[in-house]
Amino acid sequence: MRVAIYPGSFDPITFGHVDVLRRSLGVFDRVVVAVLVNPKKAPMLDVDARVASIISGVGEALPDLADRVDVRPFSGLTVDACRELGARYIVRGLRAVSDFEAELQMAHMNHRLAPGIDTVFFMTALEYGYLSSSLVREIVRFGGDPAGMVPPSVAARVAAVAAAEVAPVRVR
Repeated sequence: MRVAIYPGSFDPITFGHVDVLRRSLGVFDRVVVAVLVNPKKAPMLDVDARVASIISGVGEALPDLADRVDVRPFSGLTVDACRELGARYIVRGLRAVSDFEAELQMAHMNHRLAPGIDTVFFMTALEYGYLSSSLVREIVRFGGDPAGMVPPSVAARVAAVAAAEVAPVRVR
């Protein structure tokens, strides 16, 4: 069985992430979406909310593939998570050439740490090339609608979290 890990913060998962996940499932039998717990970052959604959002979002966006997706939090090195889960591949998405340099460096470092684990890159579909989790967070924090950028259940979750945060200052 070909198992891959798709690591990231997924704060929140976007349709760009879902697109990369869908295409990776065309290559791998099972993909583990590994949600990074990074104590140096202050995510909009806590790790449990991110895991729940991914599970519901994948169920909505990829209902016929969702049974081949596992979602779990992790901390530490991605290659250690790969070893623990028996994954020989790391899935990474690329939106633009600007992503490539950092991703290539990370792929080389992971290969140095674990020569038996390879990184596979998928280009995000053109219609999602502009999309990032940080942009979605900014949009919802200023009262914008993330419809079409994230699955519906994810949009509802991030909107609820944003509404609970301090209201944005509006210029009159």
